[in-house]
This record gives sequence, structure tokens and C-alpha cells, in this order.
Amino acid sequence: MIDIRGKWALVTGASRGIGRLAALCLAKQGCNIVAQSRELAHTDTLLSELKEMGVEAYAVAAELSDITAVNRMLQEIEANGTQIDIVLNNAAVQIAYRTNYFETPVEDYTTSFQINTIAPMIICYHYLPKMMERGFGRIVNTTSGIRLEPEQAGYSASKAALDKVTIDIGSKLEGTDVIISLADPGWCRTDLGGPNAPNAPESAIPGVVVGAFINDGKSGRLFSAGEFAGMTLEEAVTKAETMPSLYN
Repeated sequence: MIDIRGKWALVTGASRGIGRLAALCLAKQGCNIVAQSRELAHTDTLLSELKEMGVEAYAVAAELSDITAVNRMLQEIEANGTQIDIVLNNAAVQIAYRTNYFETPVEDYTTSFQINTIAPMIICYHYLPKMMERGFGRIVNTTSGIRLEPEQAGYSASKAALDKVTIDIGSKLEGTDVIISLADPGWCRTDLGGPNAPNAPESAIPGVVVGAFINDGKSGRLFSAGEFAGMTLEEAVTKAETMPSLYN
């Protein structure tokens, strides 16, 4: 398990739900945080909590459906002189549940892919070369286990696309100390998951962050949070490092 004290993590969707919990979990291990949300005010409370924990933290705002805004955010982080060591691409959107799925509008796909696939991959493409040059980096892309639900086609297809690109890139990083993984938080009671979801958001910790701590040079794994529920971080990392890559 790596020591992340003093490193910097970019956490998207950090203002609430699982993104917020993930940011707090990293900070508990001494990691500094760049917290992304749609508006700076959304992360005010989180920043106060992070700073009380003794780490450095600041917020950036970007609408992830706007790639110009995503690139502007990345340039702002660069202008601040922040070296990002860890990326948690947590932010996502579920547009709608289409009971009559044969009438799914095009916008369900275009918006879902912009936010759930394209934005996180633009962030990956920005940071991976820098991480490879320095010889260290961790990226965790949040996916979904949703399947057999054409009612949520835009969401599930965008997550499947994110899985595909993450796994393919991971195959190129094998044996380096730059590791890219997938994390599935499960169906949790968040704004995205809704009030009827069976799992509390806290159940996703440590599973959604374990990919930031593995230390064996293996990329392309999928970490389902339910498999790590109730474990300490140390126990979760030990278990995670026994799991196979999806490109093998």
C-alpha cells in the first residue's frame, strides 16, 4: 500500500455523495485535494472539512458536458502549479429512466457520453503523459454494474465505453508505476442512485478509492465496492492486489 501523504488528488463530483466521501478518505491519508464541482460554492463545506484535517485543498468549477470548460479547468490547475498524482473521475450523470425505451431520445446518449465518457477520458489524456514522465500516477474511473436495463441506455452505454477505454489504456501501462483502474460503487442512495437504492453511500468506501493505493504495477482492474465493504483500507488493498486485470 502506497503512502499518499503530501500528494495531490483531483476528485471530480466532489461536492456530494460518493465523490465527497472519497475526497475525505484520501485526505484522511494525508492527501491534498483539488475538488471539482459545477460551481465553486458547492464545495465550500467540503474545503473547510479538508483543511481542518490538515491537508491543502482548493476547488475548481467546470461543467463536464462542456469540453472547453474541462480544458479550462485543467489549465487552471496547471497555472496553480499543482502536480496531480491521483485522479478520481467520480462525476457522472444519469439522464432519465425511459419506461418506453424505444423512444429514448438522442440527447440521452450525447449528454451521457459527454459527461460520463468523454470528460473523464480528456482528464486521463491530460494527466497520463505527465504521470508516465514522472514515473508515478493513479487514476480511478468510476463505472457502473448496471446491465440488462435498456431503460437507462444512455447511462449504461456511456459507462461501458468508459470501461473499454480504461481497460485498453491499462494494457499499455503494465509494469509501470502508473496504474489506471475502474471502481463500481454499487447502487447507493445518492442524488444519482435515488432514495430507493439498497446501499448507503458510505458502503462504497474503501472500494472506490482502493485503486489509488495499490502498488503492484497492474492496471485494468475493476474494483466493485461491495467486495470491500467493512474492510480497513489496508485489508482492501491486500485483496485488490490479488484481483486480475480485465485485459488478461
